[in-house]
Amino acid sequence: MKLDSKIPEGSISEKWTNHKNHLKLVAPNNRPKIDVIVVGTGLAGASAAASLGEMGYNVKAFCFQDSPRRAHSIAAQGGINAAKNYQNDGDSTYRLFYDTIKGGDYRAREANVHRLAEVSANIIDQCVAQGVPFARDYGGLLDNRSFGGTQVQRTFYAAGQTGQQLLLGAYSALSRQIGLGRVQMFNRHEMLDLVKVDGKARGIIARNLITGDIERHSAHAVIIASGGYGNVYFLSTNAMGSNVTAAWKIHKQGAFFANPCYVQIHPTCIPVHGTNQSKLTLMSESLRNSGRIWVPKKKEDAEAIRAGKLKPTQIAEEDRDYYLERRYPAFGNLVPRDVASRAAKERCDAGFGIEANDTNEGVYLDFSSEIISKGKQAAYAKGNHHPTDAEVTALGKQWLEEKYGNLFTMYQKITNENPYETPMKIYPAVHYTMGGVWVDYNLQTNIPGCFVAGEANFSDHGANRLGASALMQGLADGYFVLPYTVSNYLADEIRTGTISTDLPEFVEAENRVNEQINMFLNNNGTKSVDYFHKALGNIMWNKVGMGRNEQGLKEAVAEIDALRAEFYKDVYVPGSADELNPELEKVIRVADFMELGQLMAMDALQRKESCGGHFREEYQDAEGETLRDDENFKFVGAWEYQGSDINKEVLHKEELVYEYIKIAARNYK
Repeated sequence: MKLDSKIPEGSISEKWTNHKNHLKLVAPNNRPKIDVIVVGTGLAGASAAASLGEMGYNVKAFCFQDSPRRAHSIAAQGGINAAKNYQNDGDSTYRLFYDTIKGGDYRAREANVHRLAEVSANIIDQCVAQGVPFARDYGGLLDNRSFGGTQVQRTFYAAGQTGQQLLLGAYSALSRQIGLGRVQMFNRHEMLDLVKVDGKARGIIARNLITGDIERHSAHAVIIASGGYGNVYFLSTNAMGSNVTAAWKIHKQGAFFANPCYVQIHPTCIPVHGTNQSKLTLMSESLRNSGRIWVPKKKEDAEAIRAGKLKPTQIAEEDRDYYLERRYPAFGNLVPRDVASRAAKERCDAGFGIEANDTNEGVYLDFSSEIISKGKQAAYAKGNHHPTDAEVTALGKQWLEEKYGNLFTMYQKITNENPYETPMKIYPAVHYTMGGVWVDYNLQTNIPGCFVAGEANFSDHGANRLGASALMQGLADGYFVLPYTVSNYLADEIRTGTISTDLPEFVEAENRVNEQINMFLNNNGTKSVDYFHKALGNIMWNKVGMGRNEQGLKEAVAEIDALRAEFYKDVYVPGSADELNPELEKVIRVADFMELGQLMAMDALQRKESCGGHFREEYQDAEGETLRDDENFKFVGAWEYQGSDINKEVLHKEELVYEYIKIAARNYK
């Protein structure tokens, strides 16, 4: 099957405008006759549901949380990108487009990325109109800061809680539509299957997580906006409930799953503390604006720190290795996430890690230089041109508190260490997934009527996502893309009429769901769901993590195969189906993670190159940088489901064509 990305003709700067001008429309009086399902209420889902409701469609929105406000988008800290050039430092739509393509290691679709850059400025205006409290400078104008992989300041932010504020803005728009009756909200519901009628997406099967009832819901189009699949690793920065189930269920119904091996490891997370830990905490990338990352130059100093015999503040400046500044002088501490993560791993693998955990993995994020620099500026601004060291320190800490106070408080509560006084300890951890369901330019899968938005699709980030681009993509998809492209599809549905949930296809899908639930409840195994999830996570982190090689990936495929067989034979799920049963929820999600994990290893195995977050140890240069193979692997790898034996999945390739950007080796030096 040939993948048709449906990229419009014409100049890249005009593709989206011309495409919108020729899309089919649904007249306002016809929209109330049409039903749309939206699964997920994070930034992509909430903005899509609110926009389609505002347009007049009948929308059903689903989330497994008790409120849309608890979607994982709320955890995003650092900011959202937009090419407004407020800082007059040379930014533009093209620059954002270029940085995103380069940051993704030339493995993203040009047309989609340019559209994202085009609509980015509109997102900020939309959110300001909703009352999102973005940070502002002294004169009252919106402020910006830098993020990794760029040399401009284009990131808009609201302290260290940008995701929360943006989600509250989208939630307010969604709530308005719920109040008007245009959106029907289904909290505590989880989608467990997609229903297709005559090849088109016509509805979903959902489980009421409170009562256990299995429900049929029909629609003329289905939008999946259910987030990423980082929890396949068990330990990640994702919320504990984040899962792949909605995306994987549509994959099993025929939607291709693209680039599953592209996983982002975030460089600034609090290190793993112990084996009983179930969640990792992200420290915003924005901190790399002000913090300098280092490890001791001497192994004996690192060993002394791990043993508690030496404090980081006792290490002299000349004995500190600011390794990112040393290796990448042009970008320094603001290199892209995959680059910063691998550099931290290299130092720790070499024995310079500073955290006294099982693996001795950890590096420092130090704010002492920023405290002095900003303290002197603040003192000077107050007319004190000869401040004492104590005055400088006090003013510098005050500046940091205003900029990052909630992040510093969070760190101190978790670690019981004061980051104003001693450097933060950080280490890379699984964060975001660039892979996802394959979609065309219209964000439609190869199943007609089934659209995918936000992190759940693969489309905009290539092999690595630049910081502050996730919120940008989610809101771009929901506010400024789907309202046009979904309407184009629905224009042919105005005569379809209400879709009955008594159709055989709905009965068959409901039976599939009940069969899986009953199988797990009657399994009578001896091991918990978490036992298997942790075992899967260990395989994934050790063999499909930051560093990958052919032998390890082959072992991962075989080991996950064996673990999956044991899982179905020996997992134990207590309780019943007709009640609130968190273990039943988890077992269905972990069953999907098992299959996905194997596909991720298979995808990483076939991609014999290093690019972005996919680092094959066999393919690196003398300095440890990625070696792409543009001749053989400049494609999107989209996998087709072929039954329960994941080894039989079929790979389809969408060749990536670059007309407006010259492909080159990524260089941040």
